[in-house]
Amino acid sequence: MTVEKFRARESVILYLIIACEVLFWVFLVGGLTARYAAGLRVLGGALLLCVPLIDVVLLAATVISIRDGAEPTVWHGLSAAYLSMTVVYGHRIVRWADAKFARRHGASAAPPRPTLHGRAAVVDAWRSWFRFLLAYVMSVALIYGLVVLAGGLDRGAPLLVWLNPLTKVLLYSLIWPVVITIWPGKAPEPASDEAAGAG
Repeated sequence: MTVEKFRARESVILYLIIACEVLFWVFLVGGLTARYAAGLRVLGGALLLCVPLIDVVLLAATVISIRDGAEPTVWHGLSAAYLSMTVVYGHRIVRWADAKFARRHGASAAPPRPTLHGRAAVVDAWRSWFRFLLAYVMSVALIYGLVVLAGGLDRGAPLLVWLNPLTKVLLYSLIWPVVITIWPGKAPEPASDEAAGAG
């Protein structure tokens, strides 16, 4: 196999990851536009159902690629990390976008923005960190699963490249929950009656 053909095969998974990210937003925005702007709720629902199918396609393509003898690359490892992130955060993005579209088209009122302080801020910070921990654990499990599928560390070593940055992000992201646990902040002081009257 020539160097050019090898590089082309090596890049297929990278191109597929990019395509999946593009399709994620195409189906998401298309589904919400059909649901709220055009009033086509059935079509909108069908397009939104395609969003999680993108992850299935990427996982299947990654597994098939390695099973068919493709040399494992860092891009196969990236696909595992990408899949984990979209599984953990994808539905939150869909809910956030759905709420934005609903408010924009008058289907719901904007909720008051919560002011997090004290125990609520601590709980929110740790909840966010544990959510990323879940994505991290899923990434590690998928990466090692691909290593086993590739035949062991001799062939699957390039897949492990992503463990280093993922672990660093996990540890660095721990700083904020620890800091806010030590200094959670206080609720803002309510305006006094005198100040309210003077206003």
